[in-house]
This record gives sequence, structure tokens and C-alpha cells, in this order.
Amino acid sequence: MATETMRAVVCHGPFDYRVEERPRPVPRAGELLVRVDACGICASDMKCFTGGHSFWGVDGKGGACAAPITPGHEFAGVVVELGDGAAERHRVAVGDRAIAEQIVPCEACRFCKGGQYWMCERHTIFGFSRGAEGGMAEYMIFPASSRVHAIDSRVTEHDAAYIEPLACAIHAVDRGEIRPGDAVVVAGVGNIGLCMLQAAKRFNPGLLIAVDTKAPRLEIARTFGADEAINPLEGDAVARVKRLTDGYGCDVFIEVTGNATAPQMGLEMLRRLGTLVAFSVMSEHSAIDWGIVGDVKELNVHGSHLGPYCYPRAITAIADGTIDVHSLITADFPLTEFAAAMEAARGGDNLKTLVIP
Repeated sequence: MATETMRAVVCHGPFDYRVEERPRPVPRAGELLVRVDACGICASDMKCFTGGHSFWGVDGKGGACAAPITPGHEFAGVVVELGDGAAERHRVAVGDRAIAEQIVPCEACRFCKGGQYWMCERHTIFGFSRGAEGGMAEYMIFPASSRVHAIDSRVTEHDAAYIEPLACAIHAVDRGEIRPGDAVVVAGVGNIGLCMLQAAKRFNPGLLIAVDTKAPRLEIARTFGADEAINPLEGDAVARVKRLTDGYGCDVFIEVTGNATAPQMGLEMLRRLGTLVAFSVMSEHSAIDWGIVGDVKELNVHGSHLGPYCYPRAITAIADGTIDVHSLITADFPLTEFAAAMEAARGGDNLKTLVIP
């Protein structure tokens, strides 16, 4: 019997992504075979595509990407086949719509055993790690140790691809520990930043400020509840935030620009005893004045990684409409036009570009 095949995007190296015919995977014990409905292109996908050091390391060694591999970690789809024991393990059936979190934890290290699975010492990541092929394919496997969530029927196929970035946004906002009345800056209002803005609004900040270098994104930020919208290319953003806060600075600064200069701006923009949330994956190393963190302001610096325990909240927020992701999807391309999809995503005019298998 001939092996069934499928189409998939395969990353072979920076700028070397190809649409190929590959064997359709077969689920083993505990695994799910999922027909992918849609997969988003993330900023990290773009940075991997262009050879960012976080993904390829020095001279192609030591980075996070294990090419050749199918990229894509913002996916959702329909369960079409179950490995032995998978239905009981993941609580899904054939025909259910489902999503797996982007990390596949080992379930055995100290972090997994302590419930901190998103910091798993021996994890794999969909679309980057060997053994976790991503969602830019017609079909994909959810490994046995995947963290799987059923998708509310009110969430459309396209919007479901936004569950992963929204979960990440919710977690980052949680890490900011926003209190009612706080002055909050979201620096970088691309697609995830706009999700963060909406999530932050629900904590009733006294002043919600969007910072970005693209005027159209700042306009969207205003429609999503930003009280102020600041373009740092048009003046001193730090000075403006201080003017808006009686000279103190903001209480919380969430960095989601991906620009290596933004962390320093955040340190300068924060008040004493303020909180900086570091979210972005940078293409290059960032230099900061470390003395501001301790000696000058005694800041809280909180990292934010992935979207642990936030997928159910993200699914509910999309389903009931309390967070709008639908209007952020501005382009979609068939899988066979991946090159055009990546070009559109990298162009900067689209907020979220989807690949549709």
C-alpha cells in the first residue's frame, strides 16, 4: 500500500524554505493526528527565516532551530486520527477541533514535576525542535506529552490560529501585576501588543499608553482602548510619559517591540519601584544601563515566556468577544504560496498573516 502524502513547508536554513511533498504522519500511542485549518506567521518565524542568532546561533551552531523542520507554532485544526490511548489522555475525539500549546514538555524534569511545564528543561517547541514538526502543513502530529485544549465552537477556524499568541499576551500582562489606576505602557503594538493592550485594559489601569513607530498601529491601539499613543520617532517618548505621570514615569512597561533599543527606553520610562516585562525575542543583543535596575530605581524585571495556563482564558476571550483578534488578521495565503505569505508578513503592513493548508 502506497504511503499517503501531504504538502508541507520545510525550513532548510535561513531564507531557504520550500513547499514539499512529505509522508503524511501516522500517530503512535498517545498521539493525535490533526488536519491543520490555519497557521499564523509569528515574529519569531520571521526572525528564524532571516537568520536571527537566537535560532541559528553562531555560524549556524547552537541556535533553537533544528532544520530541516516544518515551521509554525500558531496553529489549530481538527483531530482526524487517534493513537492508542490518546482519546483518554487528551480528552478529545475524532472530529473535535483542538490546539496544542507551543511547548511539548518532558513531564519528568524538576520544572514539569513542579507544575512549571513552560520552563521544561528538556522540552521541544513546535516548528523549531526535532520531534515537533509545526503547523505549516496539511497534517501534523500532537505528541503524547502535548498540552491539548479543545476549541470552543464559537471560535472560527481562522481566529483559532490566534489562540497561541493571545495566550502569550495574557501571560505577559499577568506578569506585569497591573493594579487599578496604574500607568501602563505597551511598547510595540503589532498583533501581540494589541492583544496585550486589550488584556491590560481589563485590569482598569488609570492610563494605558501605546508606543510604536508605525502610525497606523497607533491608530488601531486607540480604538482598542489606549488613552495615549506615542511615536518615539516624533519626539522624546520618555519625556512625554513622564509629563503624563506627574514626572514619575509609568508603573508597568511591557516590552514587545523586538527592537534591541526598547529595553533601555523602558528602564528610563519606568518610575522607581516599577515593573518591566521582557517579552520580545530579539534578533540582536540588547545593551542596557544595568545600574538603573538596582541602584537607581530598584525595579522589578519579569520575564515572560509562552502562555502557560492561559489557553483556556484565551479561547474563552475569543469565543465571547471580550478580546478582538478577528480584526487583526489582515492577510491569508494558501500553503503553496508560502513565499508570498512570508514576504507579506515581513513587509510590516499586515498585523497577522495566516497560511491556510
